[in-house]
Amino acid sequence: MSIFGRLGGLFAADMAIDLGTANTLVYVKGRGIILSEPSVVAYHIKDGVKKVLAVGEDAKLMLGRTPGSIQAIRPMREGVIADFDTAEERIKHFIRKVHKRSSFS
Repeated sequence: MSIFGRLGGLFAADMAIDLGTANTLVYVKGRGIILSEPSVVAYHIKDGVKKVLAVGEDAKLMLGRTPGSIQAIRPMREGVIADFDTAEERIKHFIRKVHKRSSFS
């Protein structure tokens, strides 16, 4: 199943996401860019299992400052998705965040 199939019902018809290497932007028709955050996801890794700790600005603050069990990852390299699982987590996080602060009706 594709990344978009797994994200299913999270999308709104009038929303666009720019998955930039440095920043992720979310645009809503009629409102403009409503979210701009760093393209970073932080994971805690235990027994080979990754658990998302932070996304965006909170994860960026962890870059280079974490113990070995925590990784802060930029899932994009040179404009291309380099880590699909991390990119998926980032997309889901930002869509949920937008849905919490917006109504698309």
